[in-house]
Amino acid sequence: MYFPFRVCWIKDIVVAVTGENMETMKSIIQKYQHKGISLVEAGVTRHRSILNGLKALAGDQTDSRLSKPQVVIIHDAVRPFFEEDDLLKVVRAAREHGAAGAVRPLVSTVVSPSTEGCLDHSLERARYRASEMPQAFLFDVIYEAYQRCSDYDLEFGTECLQLALKYCHTNAKLVEGSPDLWKVTYKRDLYAAESIIKERISQEICIVMDMKEEKEHVGHLLEAVLKNELHHVKMTSVVPCHDGSSIQHIILGQCYSFVCMNVMTTDFQNTQKLLGMLEESNLSILYPVVVVSDEQKLQESLKQGAVIIAALIKERNSALLGQLLVA
Repeated sequence: MYFPFRVCWIKDIVVAVTGENMETMKSIIQKYQHKGISLVEAGVTRHRSILNGLKALAGDQTDSRLSKPQVVIIHDAVRPFFEEDDLLKVVRAAREHGAAGAVRPLVSTVVSPSTEGCLDHSLERARYRASEMPQAFLFDVIYEAYQRCSDYDLEFGTECLQLALKYCHTNAKLVEGSPDLWKVTYKRDLYAAESIIKERISQEICIVMDMKEEKEHVGHLLEAVLKNELHHVKMTSVVPCHDGSSIQHIILGQCYSFVCMNVMTTDFQNTQKLLGMLEESNLSILYPVVVVSDEQKLQESLKQGAVIIAALIKERNSALLGQLLVA
C-alpha cells in the first residue's frame, strides 16, 4: 500500500476538501508533517471538485504557488489500497496516449431496466470492464476537457476518461489494475479496510534487545518461535546504540511492530527510549504495538509468550492503545 506523498517522483498533491473538513485536514497535514500538499475547496459534485484541483495546478488562482505539470494523476481518496506500480503504469500510458485509466474485470453482470422496471437487456460481461482509479492525463488534455465540458457533465458526469474523449478526442489507454483498487463505499467496507491495513502493517516485526547478540539469547529464540506463528512476516533483531540510529533506521523503514526485550535492566530504559522515538517520528499508524518482555519470565513459557505477542500484533486492538504490556 502506497500513499502518494511517499512516492518520490510525485511533485505536488492537491486535495479537494469540503469546507467543514478543511481545518481537520490542515491539522492532519501539520501533525504528520506531510510535505507538498495543497488544499482546495471541494465542489458539490465529483467533476466540480476535480476542476477546482486542476485550476490550482494551472495557476488560475491568484494565491497558487504550484507550477503546471506535464502529467496529472487523478485518484479517489476512497480507494486507499494501491501500489506505486499502479501509478507508474497509468502515467507511462498517459505520456504515450494522452490519457489512461486503470480497469478491472466486472464481477457482476450489468443489466438495463425498462421504464416499467423490467429487464430491457443485459451486457455481455466479458466484453466490458469496471473503470477504476488512478487515472492519468497529459495536463493540457484534461484541463481543456474540463474547461469545455457542459454544466450537465459537471453536474451528472462521473468518468474523466469520457471527458477527454468527448471534448479532446483523446482515446484513453485502459490499463489492467491490481485487485486492490476497490472502493470503500459502505460501512462494511470500513471493516475490510481496517483488516487489510492491520495485515499489511504487521508484515515486519523488530525485536529490540538490550544486550549483545548471543546464540542462546531469548530474543533469538523468540524470533524463531514467532516465525512459526506469523508466516510470511519479516523479522529484524537490533541492539539499540547510544544515539538511537539503529532503531531510527527501522522506524524509517515503516516498521510498526516492536518487541522490546529487557534483560540487562529492569527499569525499561530501552523501552522508554523506543516509545519516545516512536512518538517523535509522528508515524500515522493504526494501533502501534509495543510489547515489553522480561527474559526470565518469557523463557519459562516461550511458546505461550509468542502466541500472545502474535495475537497482539495481528489484532492491534484499539482498547489497548497507549497501554504498556509486560510479559
